[in-house]
Amino acid sequence: MADNQDVPQVETPVDEVATQNEEAPAEAPVQELFQLTVKLPNPPHHIQIMVSAQEQVQDIRQSVIELPGTFQYSCFHLEHNGVRINDYVELSEVPGIGPDSELVLVEDPYTEKEARIHLLRTRELIGAASARLDTAGGISAGMALFDSVDVASENQPHPLSDYDFAAPASLKQFLPKPSTTTAPKCVRGLSLSPWNPAPYYLRQKGHLLYLQVSTNEGESVHITSHVSGFYVNKSTSTKFDPSPKAANLQAHSLVTLLGLISTSFNKEFQALQEYNATKDPLITFGPTNAIPAAPWLVAGPEAQHKAHTSDLARPQEQYLLSGTEGVDSLRDFNEEFQSTRELPRDTVQERVFRERLLSKLFADYTEAAVKGAVLIAKGEIAPLNPTEGRDAQIYVYNNIFFSHGADGVGTFTSEGGDEAARVATGKDVMGVKAVNTLDIPGLQTPGTVVVDYLGRRLVAQSIVPGIFRQREEGQSQIDYGGVEGKDVVATSEDFAPLFEKMSKAMRVKSHPVWDKEGKKHDLVASVETKGLLGTDGRKYVLDLYRITPLDVDFIEKHWKGTEDETGYPHKMAVLRQELVDSFWKQKMREFVSKEMQTRKEAREKAEAEAEAAKAKEEVKEGEEKKETTEEAKEEAKAETETPAEATEEKSEEKAEEATEEKKVDDRIDIGAFDFALNPDVCTGQVPQSEEEKAAWAQDEKDVRDACTYLVEKVIPGLIEDLKEGDVGSPMDGHSLTRLMHKRGINVRYLGTIATLATEQGTKLASIKTLAVQEMVARASKHILNTLLRGLPAPLVTYAISHFLNCLLGATHNPAPVVAKDEALFKLYHDADFSFEQLTIESLRAQITKEIQRRFRYDLEEDWAAKIKNLQLLREVSLKVGLQLAIKDYDFSAPKADAVKVNGDAAPAPQTNGNGKKGKKSKQSAQQSGSTSPVPKGPTNTFGPNDIMNIVPIVKDSSSKSQLAEEALEAGRISIIQDQKELGQELLLESLSLHEQIYGVLHPEVARVYNVLSMLYYQLDEKAAAVELARKAVIVAERTLGVDSTETILNYLNLGLFEHANGDTKAALAYIKHAFGFWRIIYGDGHPDSVTTMNNTAVMLQALKHYTDSRKWFEASLEVCEDIFGKTSANAATLSFQLAQALALDNDSKGSVARMRDAYNIFLAELGPNDRNTKEAENWLEQLTQNAVALAKQAKETAARRRLMNPRVTMSTQPQPQVGVKKEQEIGGSDRRSIDELVKFIDGSEQKPRKQQGKTNPKRRGQGARK
Repeated sequence: MADNQDVPQVETPVDEVATQNEEAPAEAPVQELFQLTVKLPNPPHHIQIMVSAQEQVQDIRQSVIELPGTFQYSCFHLEHNGVRINDYVELSEVPGIGPDSELVLVEDPYTEKEARIHLLRTRELIGAASARLDTAGGISAGMALFDSVDVASENQPHPLSDYDFAAPASLKQFLPKPSTTTAPKCVRGLSLSPWNPAPYYLRQKGHLLYLQVSTNEGESVHITSHVSGFYVNKSTSTKFDPSPKAANLQAHSLVTLLGLISTSFNKEFQALQEYNATKDPLITFGPTNAIPAAPWLVAGPEAQHKAHTSDLARPQEQYLLSGTEGVDSLRDFNEEFQSTRELPRDTVQERVFRERLLSKLFADYTEAAVKGAVLIAKGEIAPLNPTEGRDAQIYVYNNIFFSHGADGVGTFTSEGGDEAARVATGKDVMGVKAVNTLDIPGLQTPGTVVVDYLGRRLVAQSIVPGIFRQREEGQSQIDYGGVEGKDVVATSEDFAPLFEKMSKAMRVKSHPVWDKEGKKHDLVASVETKGLLGTDGRKYVLDLYRITPLDVDFIEKHWKGTEDETGYPHKMAVLRQELVDSFWKQKMREFVSKEMQTRKEAREKAEAEAEAAKAKEEVKEGEEKKETTEEAKEEAKAETETPAEATEEKSEEKAEEATEEKKVDDRIDIGAFDFALNPDVCTGQVPQSEEEKAAWAQDEKDVRDACTYLVEKVIPGLIEDLKEGDVGSPMDGHSLTRLMHKRGINVRYLGTIATLATEQGTKLASIKTLAVQEMVARASKHILNTLLRGLPAPLVTYAISHFLNCLLGATHNPAPVVAKDEALFKLYHDADFSFEQLTIESLRAQITKEIQRRFRYDLEEDWAAKIKNLQLLREVSLKVGLQLAIKDYDFSAPKADAVKVNGDAAPAPQTNGNGKKGKKSKQSAQQSGSTSPVPKGPTNTFGPNDIMNIVPIVKDSSSKSQLAEEALEAGRISIIQDQKELGQELLLESLSLHEQIYGVLHPEVARVYNVLSMLYYQLDEKAAAVELARKAVIVAERTLGVDSTETILNYLNLGLFEHANGDTKAALAYIKHAFGFWRIIYGDGHPDSVTTMNNTAVMLQALKHYTDSRKWFEASLEVCEDIFGKTSANAATLSFQLAQALALDNDSKGSVARMRDAYNIFLAELGPNDRNTKEAENWLEQLTQNAVALAKQAKETAARRRLMNPRVTMSTQPQPQVGVKKEQEIGGSDRRSIDELVKFIDGSEQKPRKQQGKTNPKRRGQGARK
């Protein structure tokens, strides 16, 4: 019902989609591929390319550049029938183009820009380019570990043969496997020559650049880049002579020339191509439309030092990329954004082209914004208003406008100051993203990115034309919405229709507001949302930080003004858009239910009235008949035959009409439903008339109902779903908050989530742990940002390491002090050194206070002892952007006999959050070394050198591609409707659209790979599922992170698919890899790990490794008992499976004991008639009979002390699918009761239950069984 209710609210852009999708099939024939031949000036002299008529010529050009046989070409154009073809037209627009047509590649003269591009490309092609510093991504940005997973396990029976459940999580997993081979080296070096730039008189002759190359033979050669190509000149390192050295040492392509210069070049170049071909392109190519994921753990200083190589061209790259004036990198981003949005979108091809350009543009803009923000934070860019306070300063870099996410000019003074301003900037980005998703024609948004770096928040916006223009007195820059807060309000008929479309889609109610003079203004959006008419004639929407109402109930309870430090930090607590949509659907359901009830009552009333009228008519006819004479009766009879027939016909017609009316009645017109929320409720607006006050009161009631809906329905609903297992349990703070956001729950309700989870006991212990950990991490982030805000960049590592020692290193060193570099500290004598005053006690007090203020949650007194150190370190690092050195950080008490307190020794069990083991190790350390002197070496867990880098945290406003999402959803629906062929076709179309629009390396593409792999798995296309799952893993690793929850789940899915496809060893390798990261990001005992461990045990059974399989079943059962209890149905199911595993492992006594446990639990929980109880009873009987037979055999052969014959193993195979029949074939049945038989079995053993107690439990699950 809810799905149907959404239909009338669909906006115009989405309506267009339906039309375009209908048109798509008509376009399909035009998209047929055909072959083109491209003639080349050099060998191989021609190539064939498959193209479609809709492709642009520049796509063919790009194909030529990327093909192995032709990538030496970069400066050329294409001709057809002797006529040059424009690169930006579609093939269909080129006259005479068709199948088997021939294009000619014509080499063009170089310009300086083309020569620079060619040099950069050549360096990359021949492997001479070193890694560039990635401002946004940091160290090892976009790395993949997929090819480091050892799927062969050559020295082991299987990948998990030596798995140790008790071992601490190893951080070495973040290190990629060292390569056994090195890439072939084509040249020793290729760079610009010191003789650059070319003198003016030589520029006149076509000289562009001078290069120098050091060949593998040890020769240093100087090259001239000329408009005609490249040639070897006579220059040396001391003499300048750019004239040609030999007539035969010149070529249009630098790659070709290098082959002429060096005898080994062509051979090494071929070897390099073969070497590159062995690697997955997804691993080697760089992301183009997404910021690569930065791991929070990277190789330490020694490894980084060794990896840093000498390269003359590295500092020259900025010039090669941007030119001498840097003009090539300057872009008018705002004009690009708006002109791209205005591109036509009538056909599917036009929409693909438009959305692809937008996706690339957002990526380029985000990259430029991040670079600018980092430079500003480091003090490299001068402000436009240097006389203002730092928070009020503004900057322009690369045509991007930057401002601080702080209340520098007092706009938010009454709402929380800097805290409110910081929140407003984050909400504004979300608002811009929402408007970009709606994609309303004619309504423009500026490019918006928020960057958090070194404790400072910077907002980057594309410059709207006219925003800095000085208006005449009395005029305002703002044409719609609040001009000066809420005191002055502007309205415009030009903006109202566009804002109305936006507000309708966002469930924003049209409402009046009043300015400071009490004058009424009717607005269709929040008074804070502003409209501006740019000097380019376009209509822009700005300040979208309050498109949803305030969380009125929360603010009234917890906001106590700016002076009270116990209240919530700001008044910008708004409801999430997801909650508004959910509440709207709830209201629609109520409307539909009410309409149906009203119609039902009306129908019943009408039927009752009809019945009464019919009865009355029958009585009346009876009386008339009695009064007539016999003769009259006959006449009446003759005369009334026809009316009777007519009445019958009439009644039938009425029945048909009633049926039709009923059908019509059943259709409820939801066009009459109109519900929206007023975002300006409780913001100080003062209605004037009684009618306005009544309407305002109703608006306020609606908003309060939404707040109540959140607290009383949505949050308890999430807790219930987590408790019942209806949604996957989050693994870390990010997945928990993402789940909350999907339900419309704000992060400020983390305290409520933790409280409700505590009430559920062990079932939701993991949720409570994650919620508390997330609150501590967020509080730590706010405190650390405050400490970093006033620090120069060189002092940041000292502050961070001291902060981490106070937060996580208390057990190791109860009184940490800052490791100072005195000379550096004196140099920055005027910096804010408040971080030196930080102590363990003061930090814990601040965290407790912050959590109380922000989340309304009181931490337990011993929270610091219960926290998981490694997991909290990860959460803080990800939130602040830290990249730490990979090492075993010691969170336990120092040992007296240790040479290094902070060395490479294995960390204490407390590393993974196991408080009990941590305490034991602490006590033992104190007992053994309490009187010994502290050894030499570092006494802190963290040192400044452990902080390898800090990466910016970025929030952008790019929206998803609606076209790609629609195709994916259409494919899903077709599969559900059992239209498999159509569904698969649509899914592949969706995948193609995702790859075209986003580029292959993008988080959205990783998600669609994952979705498609699961759908193909369900369709029994296992090979395709495996291939897609592999791609999902690699793309997720590179764009989301090697240890993100999505990557881990992708690995687990890949494991299942590999097992189903017959490669169980590879499946186990992937599961082991995922499990290792799972223990790093959560620790041991996660609820969902039960399923994974059970899958692993089943896979090991399939490989006939029964002992190892049994260990995983036991581990699974232990976790299950810890979470759900020993007498739960879940534990019974696992005991049932463990009993089967024990039987396979020749432990008949343990098998009977476990099956008996399962039977007793099923009997108590589900009753004697339940299918599970009966099945357990049958298994128990069969296992008992088998155990009796084995016990008899053991007694008879006791003298020889012989072990069980392998033949018995066959008899005890209790696989759920086939085991029962095999068990029934073993001998005759024993008529003794089960209890008597168990006693008989146990009679030969003094302690029969001991073996069972030695299990090494952990987790389990299902789904792998095939």
